Amino acid sequence: MIDVQGLTYSYNHDRNYAISDISFSVERGEVFALLGPSGAGKSTTQGILTGLLQIQHGSGQVAGFDLKHLSRDLFNKIGVSFEQSNVYGKLTALENLEFYRKLFDGDTEEPLELLKLVGLDHVSGKRAATFSKGMKHRLTFARSMINKPELWFLDEPTTGLDPAIASQIKDIVMSRKKHGTTILLTTHNMFLADQLSDKVGFIVDGELKLVDTPRNLKLRYGQKLVQVEYFEDDQLKTETLSLVNEEEKMRLGAIVNAGRIETMHTREATLEEIFIKVTGRELVYNEAD
Repeated sequence: MIDVQGLTYSYNHDRNYAISDISFSVERGEVFALLGPSGAGKSTTQGILTGLLQIQHGSGQVAGFDLKHLSRDLFNKIGVSFEQSNVYGKLTALENLEFYRKLFDGDTEEPLELLKLVGLDHVSGKRAATFSKGMKHRLTFARSMINKPELWFLDEPTTGLDPAIASQIKDIVMSRKKHGTTILLTTHNMFLADQLSDKVGFIVDGELKLVDTPRNLKLRYGQKLVQVEYFEDDQLKTETLSLVNEEEKMRLGAIVNAGRIETMHTREATLEEIFIKVTGRELVYNEAD
């Protein structure tokens, strides 16, 4: 569904590149997460792939269309949920979706059903200008599904949402994936990416440093650890020990033999820990790319 080679883009048409020599592919039905801090180039990459930015250097195919020769038909096949909501404030929630569905040539979802899906059906008749930031974000998310997209671009889909609503959004994404929707997720949230994605790409300073599955990354860069809680001298203690280091393996054996263990479970490296290890950068989020 996506195949790009050597994408390079400069907003000032100079050597100050927002992205440089980006190459990756996304198969039909996959969730690909592009991970990086603010300013890394995630939104620039998404802008090119969705036709909002004109391709400068490199080549690419998106949903069967050449990025250098875009067609209106492409926009019937893709959906985009922006991090920065851009709904029409003077229109109601329902009117926003009714208006947007008229822009597409093919079959569309029922607007009220989408509002129910994201928990906004009770305010369907209220103007979007009265909505909170989180409600506008959910309306933008719902709007991105109205044309039943084959390829779905999600930019920080859970930002600014409370945990219950964020969990609901994740469930919707997983449901769409099960029905064959291809998804490109751009985020700085490693936990979200780990839950949803089949493949991840680490992007820093406009360069794609690495692409792999979360599982492969954890096997390659993570340590085999076990965290154990146990009582010693009537005090509850916690230790995290390596299953590779011989000295720590012996220490774990001693704790087990003492027989006062409360809990014990393996601990794998998080994607964020791996990201820092690979790129040398932390994920600090301030504003959109």
